[in-house]
Amino acid sequence: MTDITDDIAEEISFQSYDDDLGLLFSLFNDVLQREVGPYIMEKIERTRTLSQSACLIRAAGIEGTAEVVEKQLASELSNLTLEEALMLARAFSHFLSLMGIAETHHRSRKIRNVAQASKSCDDTFNQLIQSGLSPDVLYETVCNQAVEIVLTAHPTQINRRTLQYKHIRISHLLEVNDRKDLTQEDQDALIEDLVREITSIWQTDELRRHKPTPLDEARAGLNYVEQSLWKAIPHYLRRLSNALKKHTGRPLPLTCTPIRFGSWMGGDRDGNPNVTAKVTRDVSLLSRWMAIDLYTREVDNLRFELSMNHCSNSLSYLAHDITNKEKYEGERHMRLNPTPKHQSHHVHGLPTQLPAQADAPSCTECNEVESHYPRLDVPGSEYKPLKSKDEQVTSSSKVDLKVNVDGNQTNTVTIQQPLTPKSGSFSPNQLGQKKSFAETQFGKVSFRKLLEPSMPQESAISPYRIVLGDVKDKLMNTRRRLEQLLEGLPCDQEPGDYYDSPDQLLQPLMLCYESLQSCGSGILADGRLADLIRRVSVFGMVLMKLDLRQESGRHSDTLDAITEYLDMGTYSEWDENKRLQFLTRELKGKRPLVPPTIKVSPEVKEVLDTFRVSAELGSDSLGAYVISMASSASDVLAVELLQKDARLAVAGEQGKPCRGGSLRVVPLFETVKDLRSAGAVIRELLSIDWYKNHIIKNHNGHQEVMVGYSDSGKDAGRFAAAWELYKAQEDVVAACKEYGIKITLFHGRGGSIGRGGGPTHLAIQSQPPGSVMGTLRSTEQGEMVQAKFGSPGVAVRQLEIYTTAVLLATLRPPKPPRDENWRNLMEEISNLSCQSYRSTVYDNPEFITYFQEATPQAELGHLNIGSRPTRRKSSVGIGDLRAIPWIFAWTQTRFVLPAWLGVGAGLKGVCDKGQVKELKAAYKEWPFFQSTIDLIEMVLGKADSSIVKHYDQALVHESRRGLGDDLRKELLSTEKYVLAVTGHDKLSENNIILRKLIESRLPYLNPLNMLQIEILKRLRSDTENHKLRDALLITINGIAAGMRNTG
Repeated sequence: MTDITDDIAEEISFQSYDDDLGLLFSLFNDVLQREVGPYIMEKIERTRTLSQSACLIRAAGIEGTAEVVEKQLASELSNLTLEEALMLARAFSHFLSLMGIAETHHRSRKIRNVAQASKSCDDTFNQLIQSGLSPDVLYETVCNQAVEIVLTAHPTQINRRTLQYKHIRISHLLEVNDRKDLTQEDQDALIEDLVREITSIWQTDELRRHKPTPLDEARAGLNYVEQSLWKAIPHYLRRLSNALKKHTGRPLPLTCTPIRFGSWMGGDRDGNPNVTAKVTRDVSLLSRWMAIDLYTREVDNLRFELSMNHCSNSLSYLAHDITNKEKYEGERHMRLNPTPKHQSHHVHGLPTQLPAQADAPSCTECNEVESHYPRLDVPGSEYKPLKSKDEQVTSSSKVDLKVNVDGNQTNTVTIQQPLTPKSGSFSPNQLGQKKSFAETQFGKVSFRKLLEPSMPQESAISPYRIVLGDVKDKLMNTRRRLEQLLEGLPCDQEPGDYYDSPDQLLQPLMLCYESLQSCGSGILADGRLADLIRRVSVFGMVLMKLDLRQESGRHSDTLDAITEYLDMGTYSEWDENKRLQFLTRELKGKRPLVPPTIKVSPEVKEVLDTFRVSAELGSDSLGAYVISMASSASDVLAVELLQKDARLAVAGEQGKPCRGGSLRVVPLFETVKDLRSAGAVIRELLSIDWYKNHIIKNHNGHQEVMVGYSDSGKDAGRFAAAWELYKAQEDVVAACKEYGIKITLFHGRGGSIGRGGGPTHLAIQSQPPGSVMGTLRSTEQGEMVQAKFGSPGVAVRQLEIYTTAVLLATLRPPKPPRDENWRNLMEEISNLSCQSYRSTVYDNPEFITYFQEATPQAELGHLNIGSRPTRRKSSVGIGDLRAIPWIFAWTQTRFVLPAWLGVGAGLKGVCDKGQVKELKAAYKEWPFFQSTIDLIEMVLGKADSSIVKHYDQALVHESRRGLGDDLRKELLSTEKYVLAVTGHDKLSENNIILRKLIESRLPYLNPLNMLQIEILKRLRSDTENHKLRDALLITINGIAAGMRNTG
C-alpha cells in the first residue's frame, strides 16, 4: 500500500495495528532465529536498537546526540562482512514489508466496519440530495458518467509477483485472525499458517533475475482483472445501484457502465523497442482469450443454478430452435457418418458435473473461481473456513444422494465424494471408485444411472440450460478460434458459431434475465446472472481495450520516407502550414498513399506494421492512439492519415471494410512549452473542416486530450508543472467549447507526487472547473495498481471513490480562484520556482555528476522491473532520462528532490513581498492550491536531510559536497515556507495518522539507507561483484517498501 491512496487519511486503530504488527514481528523473529542463527540475530537486534535510539533522541530535539548515535550505527554497519550485510538488508526489508501488510489490512478493516464510509456512493448521493439536487438529475448524471481507468506497465512495481501473492496470503490470514469465533485449535492452526508463509517469504529470492517481456507485463495486468477486478466489479455496481435506488427510487440500469478499464501493456511503444506490432496483436488476442475463458466458467455456474422450467415465450422459442438445430445437425451427421456420435454435452442442458463454486452464494466476493489461464494462483481463500479437526473437509465434500430403490422407497445416503474435476467428465479412476462403493453399499442398484443419468424427455428440459449450453458452445468455439489466431493457423469456425462482440453474448443472457423477471423469479435474475451481464457490459470481449502510444517524431520519420519515395520532398523540413495542407488533402482523398512496393528502414516498417495491426483489430479491441511529445496540429493529422491509409490497404486485401471503427487519436502534451500551446493546437485542429466533421461523425463529437505529469515535472519542477497543467486544461476546455465539441481529459499520472500522484478524490476535486463533465480517463501505474486494485475489497472502495469524485466535480465543480490576484500569485510562484529548479538541474554543470554520485541511479537498471530502457536515447543528460528512474533514485536517498525543488524559492519570493496573508487565504479557499501544497507537505514529511547528508559524505566527491549542502538548506527553507502557508506547526500536522505511520517505519528504514551507502561505496570500487549488486538491490527493495513509493 502506498502513502497517497485516499484511505491514508482515514483513521486506523493503532491498538489493533500494533497488535497485528507485534504478532508478525514476533513470528518473523522466530523464523530468523531458526534460519540465520543467534549471531546474525544479535546484529539485527543491535542495529534495530541503535536506530530506534537515534530516532527517539532526534524526535526529542537533541540533534547532536542523535548524530553521534547514527555515526556509531554507520560505523558498525561498515564493518559487516558482505554475507552479514546481505542478511541484515534482507531482514530489515522484510520487516518493512510486514509493516505494509499490516497497514493495508487495517485500512481494509476500516472500510468494512464503517456503515457509510466517507466518499462512498451512499454518502455522496445523500450529501447531494440534502443540498437540494434533484433525484432525476442525480440519476441521469450517474447513468451517463464515463470513467476509464488505464493500467500501464510503467516499471514502478518493485516486488516480484510471487512475493506479492505471499503478502496477500498473510493479509488473508490477518482477516481470519479478526474473527471472534476462533477456537484455540483454530488460533494454533492460524499461527502455523503464518509461520509457514513468513518462512516461505524468507526462503524466496527477492530479486527478478530476468527482465520481463511486454507479454509478461500484459499477463500481470490480466491477472489483476482475474484475481481482483473480476470479483470487484459486480460488487461495486451492486453497491452503486443500491445507493442510487435508495436516493432516487431507480436502480442502475443493468448494462450501464460508469467505469471501464483500458491498458497500455503491450501497446505503449514510446521509447520501448520491445513492443512491436506482433506483441500488440498477441496481447490483444490473449486478452480476448482470457475474457472468453472467464465467461465460460461463469456460464458453467449459471447452467447449474438455473434449473427451473418456467420461462417466457421468447426464451422457450429460442430453446426450441436450439434443440431443433441440434437434432438436425445430429441427424445430418448420422447420415454422413453412420458411426454413433456422442451427443453434444449441452443438448439437454444438463451439466455433467457440479461447476466449481456453484454451491457458493451469488455474492461476488465468495465466487473464487479457478483459472485455466497460466498464472500464479492468488491464495488465501483456503484459510477462511477454519474448522476443528472433526469438521475439517480437505480433499472431499459431503454429498447427499437420494436414491430410489425398486421404484418405491427413497433412501438418503451420505457419502464422501471427491471434489469433481474441472473437465466435463469424471476420470476413470473416480468412476471406478464410485462404482465399487455403490456395489458395496447398495448391492445390485444400477449406480450408473446416477453417474450418467439417462436423458429426460424434452418436456422436462430446463430451457435456461439449453440456452446457456448453446452460449457455452459458442464461447468454446470462440476460444478455439482465438487459439488458432494466436498460433497462426486457419480458422475453421463459421461466423454464427462464435462470439465476435459483447452484444452477441449479451443477447441470450438478457433474454434469460427478462424471462426470470417476467416469471416472478427476480431474486434469481439479480444474482449470478445479473453479475455476469454487468461483467460483459464492463469488460466486453477484451477485458481492457489496449491503447497504442508512440512518439510524434516516429510518425514524422515515417512520412519522410513516404514523401521522399514519392519524390515530394522531405516532410519534416516543411513548415506547419505546408504539412497541414498536404495532410488535409490526402485525408480527403480516397486512394491509399503508401505504395505496396515501398522499401523503408526497419524503424519505419515497424510504425507501418503497427498501423496495419491497428486496422485489423479496430476499435473493438483497441482504445486510443496516444501521441507522446505532441506539439502541433500536424502531429495529430499525421496519425489520422497513416491510420486511414492502413485501413484502406487492409480493407482492399480483405475485400470488405475493416472491423470496428478508427481509433481515437489523442495528443499528449508533456513539456511546459507544449502545455502552453495545447489550447492553440486544439483550436487549429477544430478549425479544419475535415477534422471537426471526423470528430462529430466518428467519435460522437468528443475530443480527447492527454496531459502528462511526469515529463512536465522533470522539465519545470513539480509546482510549476502543476500550474501549467491547470492552465492547459482550462485552455483546452475553452477551445473545445468554442467549437461545440465535448472534451475528455486523459490524465497521465504516476504513482509518486513528483509524477502527479496523489489521492484520487483530492486530485479530481482540484481540477479546473468544467474540466470534468462526467468523463475522465486516468492512468494507474506500477505499485499503484497493486495498492488500489490488488484485492477485491480495496478495489471496490477505489472504484467508488473514482465514481463519487467525478460526480462531485461534475455537479459541484471545485471553486475557481476567488481573487484574480491569486492567479497572479500562482504565476509568480511558478516562474520563480521554475527558474530555481532549472538553474540547479539543467544549468549547473556539476549537478548531473552529483546526481550520479549521490544516488543509486546507475544501478537501478539491474532491478529488472520493466521491459523498457531507462532512457529514451543513449545520452547521459537529465532530459533523456525517464521520469521514473529520475524520481526513483531521489526517493531512495530520502531527498525526494524532484517533488519540492524550486517550491521554497517560489514561496519565499512571494512571502518576502508581504503576500503571506493572501497565500493563507488561497490555501483555505482554493482546492487546487490547497491540494498542491498538501502533497508537497506530505513529501517533505518523508524527506530526511540527515540521511541525505550521510550519502553526500560517503559517496560524493569533496568538490561537489557544497552543492549537496546548498540543496539541504533549500529543503529546510522549503519546509519553513510551506508551514508558513499552511499555518501548521510541523509537517503533516493535518494528517496525524500518516505522520505516526512514517515515524514507526524509521527504525527499520534508516539502517537500510546506511547499508545502501556502505554497499554502494564497496560496489563502485568492485563493479563486477554480483553479490554486492544483489545486496544493493535488496536495500533498494526495502527502502521502496519503507517509503511506500518508487517512481
